[in-house]
Order: sequence, then structure tokens, then C-alpha cells
Amino acid sequence: MNIVVLCGGVSTEREISIVSGTQVCMALREQGHRAILLDVFFGDEYVNLMDAFPEDYDAEQAAAFIRQRDAQINSALANPNRSFFGANVTKLCKMADIVFLALHGENGENGKLQAALDLRRIRYTGTGYIGSALAMDKGLTKIMLKAAGVPVPNGFTMTLNDYDTDLTSRGLVYPVVVKVCCGGSSVGVYIAHNGQEYEKALKDAFAIENEVVVEEYICGREFSVGVIDGEALPVIEIAPLDVFYDYRTKYTPGAAIETCPAKLTGEETRRMKQLAVEGYRALCLDAYGRLDFLMDQDGNMYCIEANTLPGMTPTSLMPQEARALGISFPALCEKLVEVSLKKYAKEKRLS
Repeated sequence: MNIVVLCGGVSTEREISIVSGTQVCMALREQGHRAILLDVFFGDEYVNLMDAFPEDYDAEQAAAFIRQRDAQINSALANPNRSFFGANVTKLCKMADIVFLALHGENGENGKLQAALDLRRIRYTGTGYIGSALAMDKGLTKIMLKAAGVPVPNGFTMTLNDYDTDLTSRGLVYPVVVKVCCGGSSVGVYIAHNGQEYEKALKDAFAIENEVVVEEYICGREFSVGVIDGEALPVIEIAPLDVFYDYRTKYTPGAAIETCPAKLTGEETRRMKQLAVEGYRALCLDAYGRLDFLMDQDGNMYCIEANTLPGMTPTSLMPQEARALGISFPALCEKLVEVSLKKYAKEKRLS
């Protein structure tokens, strides 16, 4: 198949997206597909549309070309007439059999891109615009999960309009976690142990977004569960060598001990996988996704986040979970394409 691997964009996770996209592009090439790497924001004005999906292709060279534009992002965004889609992006996507979304963060996972592709009748991997929007907004995620009976940490959302530093009236005590509502990869996540740290966390979070989530700090073990086509993958445990599983830890090899399958009892494993599937359905996810959990010392499990476009880097979690089942990285990329196409085949039958 001809496949566009869409990456880059303008979010704080641009670089991780480029890394993910490069790995995916090479893997799909290994599987026999004619995949190309494309930055959604800048596109490629030099591409030969008559031979857009060549037999020979260097994904790493394409990634280097994309990175050359990094310094131009701010000036490009300052142009009010600038389209989000770069040169030839929509043309190439319409020419492809499917678009593999290797985007992360804002305008990649929040549903806007998915809706735009839907309107253009372009097929893409992963969840549609509704599930993407729900999962990207951590406040909405908490509401939907709680309504479905999936446990979440106690907490609340706050905007600049209702700014308040009094935790007591909100029913919380220190320590608390402050995080931007629509960030990813632990960007804009802070742990506050006292009032001074809390005020600083709010200030830093509001500098990134206009809405934040404040919730109780759950002291315990951290896990992640990938879900593909409604089926949970093996549970993986993440034990950061530092105190917090932050952006640096997530993307630095050796910064965390990741164990898959996680060392849990059979019942704990069954329960966490069940909650992952229930959360996946509650958030209207389809094709694939990943849900993250904390488990306290009493065995209570809390879903803390859902990710509709999980990272596909060498240190990413879903590829490790798939590997525990004997699924190689190229085979995983192939499978994600297959389950996404399956969604479109089902829609065609129902139309």
C-alpha cells in the first residue's frame, strides 16, 4: 500500500512525533509498503507528485529534512493566513491508501485533525475525532471514566476565571498533582507538596494552557495497558529511577525500569486489563489506544490518562507490550494499519 506517515506539527511533542514517524515509516517499508514521512505543518513543496511513493526511500533523510524547519515554526504561526496543512499535505494524503498518524499532542490528538481528514474522506489510523477530543482533555476524560465506573483520582478542573488556591474547600490535601488539561508526554505536570509549590505549579501550568486539572496524589506503582481493536495487551509496569515519570524519563533509554508482563497477581492483571477495555469504550476509542494506571499499596487502581496515538519510539510502551506477545515492531505497525482499515470497511457496510 501507499502510506503517508504524518508527523511533526507544532505541539510541544514535535520531536517525539518525528522520532515515532521515522520508526513507523521504516517499519512499514520493511513490511513491503511504500511509506513516506511527511510533516503535517510544513509539508513538502519539492515532492514529485508523479512518483510520490517511490520504491527506494530514506526515512531518516526525510526526518532530517523535516527537522530543518523547526526554527521556522513561530514565524509561520504568526501568519494569520497560514493554513495548518503544509505544502502538498492534503494532496499526498488523498493519494495514499491510508495515513498513519504518528502525531502527538495538540492538533494531532485532540480530534481537529481527525475531523479535517474525515471531511476530506481521507482514511487514517487510530481513533476518530470524538474519541480523540474526549481523551485529549483530561477533565473530560475523568468525567467519562467516572461515569462508566472506571476509578479515577479525586480532583477538579480549574480555569483562570475561577482561579483559587484554597484546596480545603475543594476536598483535597497535599500533596496534589497539577497538570495542563490537554498536554501529553507529562509536559506541564507538577507535584505540589505545599502551598508555595502549589501556587508555582498553577502559575507554570497556566502559562501553557488556560485550563488545568488538580487531583490527589496517588502514591503507588504505575502501569500502562495498550488496547488494540478492543483487546488488551499485556500490562507493563513503569518504575522511574527518578521520583517522577516525566518527559525526560519517558524518552531516555534506561531512565525507567519497564517490566512486561508486569509482576501482578492473576486477578490484578485481569482487573487492570478489564478497566483498560472499559475505559477504551467509555471514551469512544476505536482501532487502538493506551490507558495509564496507578495502583496504591492497598491494590486500588486508578486510571490517570488515555492516549489515542501512543508513542512509537524505541522506548515506547505499546511496542514493548506487543513484543511480550511475540509481535515485532514492524508487525505491530502493520496490525495498527489493519485494524484501522477494518473500521472503514465496517462503516462502508453500514452505509
